[in-house]
Amino acid sequence: MGNFTAVWARIEASAGQEFHTKTGLPFIYRVEGTSVIPNRTEYPIHKSQFRKAYELMPLAGPSEINSIVRGPAYVYAILTDWRMRV
Repeated sequence: MGNFTAVWARIEASAGQEFHTKTGLPFIYRVEGTSVIPNRTEYPIHKSQFRKAYELMPLAGPSEINSIVRGPAYVYAILTDWRMRV
């Protein structure tokens, strides 16, 4: 999957595009500083949350990171999307 710096750059570049949770719910997000803010929740998910999940990849689903990161459905959806691959 490449290094996290490259993945974070892709996350930033993909802001405003549509993504889908594992259950199929569509969402878009914006990046403010070092946080991702999904439009379905409006709460910030810090870059560090993505790094934690990234270090555990591959993941079978968001339930594997439920108690580890904030917004696991969004973190999982973004990290496993084809646009994040190197």
